Amino acid sequence: MKLSKLLAALPAYELTQSSNDDPDITRITADSRQVEPGTLFVAYRGVNLDSHRFIPDAIARGAAAIVSEEGGEEAMRRREEELSPHRVLASPPPRITVPDGRESLAHLSAAWHGFPARRLQMVGITGTDGKTTTTNFLYHMLCAGHKVGMISTVNAVIGEQTLDTGLHTTTPDSPDVQRYLAQMVEAGTEICLLEVTSHGMAHHRVTACDFDVAIVTNITHEHLDLHGSLDAYRAAKAGLFESLATAAPKGLPKTAILNCDDWSFEYLKARLAVHNIAWLGYSVSGHPQASVTAHDLVYRPDKTQFTLRSRSHTFTAETTLVGDYNVSNCLAAATAALEVFHLSPAQVQQGIAALAGVPGRMERIHEGQPFMAVVDFAHTPNALRRSLTVARTLTPGRVIAVFGCAGLRDVEKRVMMGQIATELADLTFITAEDPRTENLDAIIAATAEAMLAQGAIEGQTFERVPDRGRAIYRAVQLAGPDDIVIALGKGHEQSMCFGETEYPWDDRQAMRSALRGQPLLILPTATT
Repeated sequence: MKLSKLLAALPAYELTQSSNDDPDITRITADSRQVEPGTLFVAYRGVNLDSHRFIPDAIARGAAAIVSEEGGEEAMRRREEELSPHRVLASPPPRITVPDGRESLAHLSAAWHGFPARRLQMVGITGTDGKTTTTNFLYHMLCAGHKVGMISTVNAVIGEQTLDTGLHTTTPDSPDVQRYLAQMVEAGTEICLLEVTSHGMAHHRVTACDFDVAIVTNITHEHLDLHGSLDAYRAAKAGLFESLATAAPKGLPKTAILNCDDWSFEYLKARLAVHNIAWLGYSVSGHPQASVTAHDLVYRPDKTQFTLRSRSHTFTAETTLVGDYNVSNCLAAATAALEVFHLSPAQVQQGIAALAGVPGRMERIHEGQPFMAVVDFAHTPNALRRSLTVARTLTPGRVIAVFGCAGLRDVEKRVMMGQIATELADLTFITAEDPRTENLDAIIAATAEAMLAQGAIEGQTFERVPDRGRAIYRAVQLAGPDDIVIALGKGHEQSMCFGETEYPWDDRQAMRSALRGQPLLILPTATT
């Protein structure tokens, strides 16, 4: 594809181009190690790395053209000085300067794949908690009458294929998103369900996705390390809904689906009004502005039953997922299914019943033990409160919790989660959860100090166990009949980050090993 054709896909901002050359482009990448002759290399300032410094490497590997941001010359110059004594640098290819490299990468990737989102009905699901469950509920509902694909925290489902989407990334990078969408088009997919995080919005991972429907589950305390404040985080989430106003028209009415029970409701409703975007609401509490509501809720340890009412239908529903928050997730999906895609009540009922569970979400682990063992992804204050509240309803005994807080992330959570654990758990083990380059003992100490301030007693109601394998094992060893052991924060994830290295880790494997009588000792902390 000619460079000029790709550049035509960029937004209407002014480009600076170093030459009028129009080379053939054979691939696009933001990773200089993947550059080969014919590649268009895109550089931008990342969170921890400025990839402008790798422009000389890309040129040396034969890049056909460079897209970079204004002001990236200094990083590039320093790298040239490092290389020049040892390498003869090739003559520079055309260089295009743009305001935002990440945004340009998304548009270029979409153009490279023929703008696949324009050939799909795109549903974006955002929120602090519940995105993956809501995505899966809607997927099972829509499967009854449509060819559906999804890109979630857990995996990407494209036709008959299920693909791993990564280690810690809810929304894949834009080249991967566009590649998945192109594969969906090739597979004959009609509707794509895509989880959208605030990081995904801020880093332009979902730019050029042309959404038709946007759903929010809730907006609670999370990612303040990136956004600075809860209000700024909420504003970032609103970007998904505002994107409906400029997305390519495809025949499906642009619709936002809001949680009337969440504090974000009035705010998002007002933002939508500015752009004249239609919205629908859902509510577990019977909010008068909701189009879809739940009534007569019956909670049992193994299932939840309720009556679902929409503007046209009333019917009973039953899910094996527990907790009122999962009823809310059901309603979010059902609102789209009934009111946007016009599924029948029977199709919605079947879809709700078909979802037996989501990997790492209140997932029960059975090894013949006389107590309940659960692994859950809860890694935010709101999710921790919800999970521990549900855990309390699942057993007459004690709630024994194992959790940590991530390094290089929102530090306020460490105190909040300690306070919640003191309130709702009988016994807590504070442990590692992706400490990254932060000091693990200091992270644990912040949570422990919050618990002590709340009246918790170290050695009686909580312990510090830095190694996560030993922490889960310790919790299992102290559990008695009718207790519940719940490991929180990792869920489905397959690795844990210490320093800058991802080490293999699976909480479910660790729980099974502990229940069989052996701690899983494979993390760096296992030897200390």
